[in-house]
Amino acid sequence: MNKNLKWQWVQLGGIVIVLLAFAGCESDSSKTQKALAATVRPVPVSVATAIRQDMPVYLTGLGSVTAFNTVSVKSRVDGELVEVNFKEGQQVNKGDLLIQIDPRPYQVQLESAQAQLYKDQASLRDAQLNYQRFRDLLKDSGAMSQQQVDTQKATADTLEGAVRGDQAAIDSAKLQLVYSRITAPVSGRIGLRLVDVGNIVHATDTNPMLVITQLQPISVIFTLPEDSLQVVVKRMHQGTLTVDAYDRDNKVKLAAGTLLTLDNQIDQTTGTDRLKATFANKDNALFPNQFVNIRLLLDVRKDSTIIPSAAVQSGPQGSFVYVVKSDKTVEARNVTVALTQSNQSAIGNGLQVGEIVVTDGQDKLKNGAPVDTRGTGGIKTSQSTTPQNVTPQNGAAPTS
Repeated sequence: MNKNLKWQWVQLGGIVIVLLAFAGCESDSSKTQKALAATVRPVPVSVATAIRQDMPVYLTGLGSVTAFNTVSVKSRVDGELVEVNFKEGQQVNKGDLLIQIDPRPYQVQLESAQAQLYKDQASLRDAQLNYQRFRDLLKDSGAMSQQQVDTQKATADTLEGAVRGDQAAIDSAKLQLVYSRITAPVSGRIGLRLVDVGNIVHATDTNPMLVITQLQPISVIFTLPEDSLQVVVKRMHQGTLTVDAYDRDNKVKLAAGTLLTLDNQIDQTTGTDRLKATFANKDNALFPNQFVNIRLLLDVRKDSTIIPSAAVQSGPQGSFVYVVKSDKTVEARNVTVALTQSNQSAIGNGLQVGEIVVTDGQDKLKNGAPVDTRGTGGIKTSQSTTPQNVTPQNGAAPTS
């Protein structure tokens, strides 16, 4: 009996030893995990602060600058070009003398027509006086027949017609003299000279002598998808729409103008319609046939919560952002993106103004991960002038 009791005590002691050993191992493992956790380095990230501001809503398209007026100046008379009163590239005003064609042949024609008029007027006066005498003789004494009176009346009328023809010839000669002085039909900029002094020009020449393009104002023709036309027409009825022109890289704003009109038909091959905008172009920033990026301002959403679009991530359940908490750890939070414009996003709900979101480095993060925002240039909100298409969005982000 004592032997069995001793054996039981031995077994109990072994069990206690095993339990103590296991507890010691578990304690060591916990300490190891804590040590490993303490050695996890914060992930370096870039951040931005959610701000409250107005969000403009744009439609964008590619456009081509078109001169408001383009005039190919040709001669309306034949003759030698004796004067060129402009410089290539010069800005001219409507009515300025540009080219003088030798006027002497047309001056001679004018003087000849005036001489013929003087001669025919004298003959007309004589014929009218004779007609008056013949009519009085017929009335008073019957010394003239009715046929003679009628014949004299016809002679006077014929000479009156000749006088009117002479006057028309004078007017024509004067007009030719006017045409020999070629003036600017519109205000604009002159291109390269296409004919030199001493050349003989003709009214039938197919090539112009110079080309004038009106640059102030100037217009831009651009296209928009047909799905956008209804909202554009609706906004046009409410007031004038603002149009901004940007350079080829979509970075530099060149000019601001207004929408003038829409084309009256849709291009079925592209599903787009053409629109025309006008620009004052006082600084000549726009040039004919220049390609520009156009953004048409439709609306402005007041007091929106704005963050950089780079902060918005997509997951299986929708859109989410990593929010930096006060303890320098991140929280994956569901958000609803109401609108994306340029490189900014307007958040409908899920984020408050002043909260900090991660804009770069999200691929290394998970919920609760520590982050290091040092070296990112401070907390900032990037704003770009680059116009992009408007993209309204909706959807829930994945929960953490």
